[in-house]
Amino acid sequence: MIRISTSWMYQQSVSTMLAQQSELNETENQVSTGIAINVPSDNPTGAAQIVGLNHIMAENTQYSTNITNANTQLSTESSTLSSVTNLLNSVNDVGLSSINGTMSQSDLSNLATELTQYRDQLLQLANTTNANGQSLFAGTSTATTAFTQDSSTGAVTYAGNDQQTFTTIGSGLQVATGDPGSSLFMDIPAGNGSFVASANSSNTGTLVVGANSVTDQSAWNAANASGPVDDTITFGANGTYSVTDANGNPVTDSSGNPITGTYTAGGSISFDGVSISLSGTPASGDTVNVQADTASNTQSVFTTLNNMINALQSGESSTQLTNTMNRQLESLSQAMSAVSNTSVSVGTRIDTLTQQSSDYSDLNTTYQTALTSVQDVDAATAISNLSLQSTALQASQEAFAKVQGNSLFNYLQG
Repeated sequence: MIRISTSWMYQQSVSTMLAQQSELNETENQVSTGIAINVPSDNPTGAAQIVGLNHIMAENTQYSTNITNANTQLSTESSTLSSVTNLLNSVNDVGLSSINGTMSQSDLSNLATELTQYRDQLLQLANTTNANGQSLFAGTSTATTAFTQDSSTGAVTYAGNDQQTFTTIGSGLQVATGDPGSSLFMDIPAGNGSFVASANSSNTGTLVVGANSVTDQSAWNAANASGPVDDTITFGANGTYSVTDANGNPVTDSSGNPITGTYTAGGSISFDGVSISLSGTPASGDTVNVQADTASNTQSVFTTLNNMINALQSGESSTQLTNTMNRQLESLSQAMSAVSNTSVSVGTRIDTLTQQSSDYSDLNTTYQTALTSVQDVDAATAISNLSLQSTALQASQEAFAKVQGNSLFNYLQG
């Protein structure tokens, strides 16, 4: 015979009702909050998924913020470089107009004044700051004013460094958000980027050095193999010329013959893989130096403008002015190329940011969908469960009340 004590039945009934009440409370909480997992114990696996998804979404949100800030920085730089390009184009126009041979000294002085204004405007652009007041072109020394000018000489010095600033826009992915002013405005290759061909300032003839370039890269590389080319073309009577190196030794051709010849006005002289266009008539003893670019053979764009300004104000002869301006225009062209190349690079970086931002937007949609499927409650199911659980609890309570009121005396009476 099995005996079931009254206290045991009482305890079992109470435990059942408490469990039902707990389930009902949990369902009511789900219905009211719309969240299926309110504490990790509700669904440990789902809770872990929620933590992981929230972590990923928080990272992506930070990356998206970084992208927005980087985009603002690079857009500011792009706009500034566009202004610099327009300004340098104007400088180039002034330089070309100064060598037409018809201008008076007063006209040239006016052009010098115009170039002075352009130089000062360029300095302002080079010292552009971002929305936080940080120098755009000071490298990583963003708190520094990138460029300073000597008020007496007009010379400009760079106070930043040579490093780029970077922003993290993804796991293991960075994008450069700034470019140092040293490469943009200061360390510009002189001449045509390979060498400088310049007429001696003490020449007495009317020889003008024009366009020049490397026409045979192999021969040019061979000429520089033992050290940077530093050659001199020396003219004799009736346009005859010879070429010597920095030590005064004859420069020879591939057959070992000394390079000599006779210059014809408007022609060119070629050796060691280069071609140098000339005009005018050299006097006996006039020279042209051909010097290969080295690490030290650079010139800032500010120096280029100052050289142009000084030449226009100097009152030198038309031949000397033309030679000076031709060389400065070559250097200006190199500066314009540096700005153009950086502008293209900035545009590419902006495109990268745009693509990455779009990717994060798509990923966040995917992650949000996954989070919703794990975290959010199915309202219809929850409401149905709430009704069933409420009914079950009510039935348990009624049954418990009925059983609690029974006794053996009541049973015998019944």
